[in-house]
Amino acid sequence: QVQLVESGGGLAQPGGSLRLSCAVSRSIVSINFMGWYRQAPGKQRELVARIDRNSNTIYADSVTGRFTISRDNAKDTVYLQMNSLKPEDTAVYYCNAMIFGVPYWGQGTQVTVSS
Repeated sequence: QVQLVESGGGLAQPGGSLRLSCAVSRSIVSINFMGWYRQAPGKQRELVARIDRNSNTIYADSVTGRFTISRDNAKDTVYLQMNSLKPEDTAVYYCNAMIFGVPYWGQGTQVTVSS
């Protein structure tokens, strides 16, 4: 069973920054796609950013230029650096790994952007 554990969420002011981490219980070297999703109250879960095993990345239009996804294969960890945060970034953020076509999810970490 693969486990994903997110950390780094919390309260930030508009314009502030947070860095989320996702620690994976197995080697991520061979995991082709890893991503961050978010779900705001009353809304569907949406893709925020995704990174493949060659570190190619894609981003949602709403976060392009503000968020950066990265992976550290030596630490089996994926990160999401979030800068210039906006109130509309408030959501529960989930880490995702696709392993042999099966999605694995973390428990989620709350990010709240408010003054």
